Amino acid sequence: MWIWMQSVNAWRAHQERAFSAGVVLHGDLIRGSDKEGAISIRPLSPGDQRLALEGEFGQLSGAPNPTFVTNVPITAGSENPLDSKRLDFVVLSADLVYPLANLPPHSGNTAQSATGALARLLASYCSDPLVLAQIDDAPWVRIDGMSVWGCGAAPSDRRVLAALVAMVALAILITSALNTSSAFTNFAERLRVHRALGGPTSYEAEGPNELQKIVGALNTYLEAERSQLQERAAVLSGVSHDLGAPATRLRLRVALIEDNGLRERLEAEIDKMTGIIESVLTYTHAEMNAEPPRKLSLNSLIEAIVADYQDMERPMTFRQSEDVVVRGASSVFMSRQGKGLVSGDRQIIITGRPVSLQRAITNLVDNALKYGRRATVGLDADADIATITVDDEGAGTSAEELEALMAPFQRGSNVTSISGFGLGLTIVSAIAKLHGGSLTFEDFPGGLRACLRIVRRA
Repeated sequence: MWIWMQSVNAWRAHQERAFSAGVVLHGDLIRGSDKEGAISIRPLSPGDQRLALEGEFGQLSGAPNPTFVTNVPITAGSENPLDSKRLDFVVLSADLVYPLANLPPHSGNTAQSATGALARLLASYCSDPLVLAQIDDAPWVRIDGMSVWGCGAAPSDRRVLAALVAMVALAILITSALNTSSAFTNFAERLRVHRALGGPTSYEAEGPNELQKIVGALNTYLEAERSQLQERAAVLSGVSHDLGAPATRLRLRVALIEDNGLRERLEAEIDKMTGIIESVLTYTHAEMNAEPPRKLSLNSLIEAIVADYQDMERPMTFRQSEDVVVRGASSVFMSRQGKGLVSGDRQIIITGRPVSLQRAITNLVDNALKYGRRATVGLDADADIATITVDDEGAGTSAEELEALMAPFQRGSNVTSISGFGLGLTIVSAIAKLHGGSLTFEDFPGGLRACLRIVRRA
């Protein structure tokens, strides 16, 4: 802004100097003075005088080529005898016809002001014109005012430089703002996939001060959360270890009981106790995100799980994905859109934790076999999400009821007839969230469908 204002002020001062010189020029022309000054007045040669009187200004010696002629008559109705004379100016330029509309109207202005305004107009353009003047019917004279309105007299126009500096400054500010926004966006994206992709234990504090403070607070929170999970797992592991020896002794002592009914009930209670502890440990390890993610084929993982159940002669099948018809984009070279076929037996590659996913799928299959007599596993995927479905037959439980059973230690109305600890769906939901997805249930004719969605990131 300072550069711009300095340039504007310099040009304004240059034009005011030209205006003052024009006022002085008018007095010199009226008085016929030829003294040396900022603007000098010289008579034309006889040949040039004849051409000027004939109006052949383009043929004058020293006339620019090409010649653009601007006629500027200056008249003023004033009682001042200096203003009563007619004054004609002819401006010859190789570049332009001067816009007389920029001159102030003659009414209310003296001839001196009109001449000064003409000099200011000439000084506003870099053209180095040839200026002629005539008073009434007197001979034409040549006016040399290059030191006033010539290109060399004009100050340097730094407005373009100021505009460039402003653009560079604006570009720097915009880049800085975008970099700041990008730093926050990139950190938010890394934080969003922290659990799914096995993020670092702490993040480097970089970027603007605000982001560094957020990163520092987050690192403190992650460390505290990690410590709590580790302490919880340590306590549960200790409890499991401490209960292991008494449970073993109880089994040995229960084996000595001759009453078969009592012995079986006690053994069932011992199995239930150890099963609860193992389920809690499994859920805690899933929350701790201990298994590192890697690329794997969901097709191969599900086929291996299905083969294991089929080897045990369990009623389970694997439903392959259906072929997908993909429409192509429109083109100026074709009147209709093309089509493509994506095979249903394609390999679906994801980035995930194979052991955790195997546990989640196994839990859903066990529930389907336990409550619905039969399990059918399906696999579908798009570019972002892979969906594993497990269908049962006649579970007798609605999807809305199962949504409520995902909370820890929640069991359905058949708790007395079917064994379980109420952590199976909780573990599956935790594993789904660990992979950036979710666990939902849908009712369909003849049974219930569990949908395990995970983000591919492959």
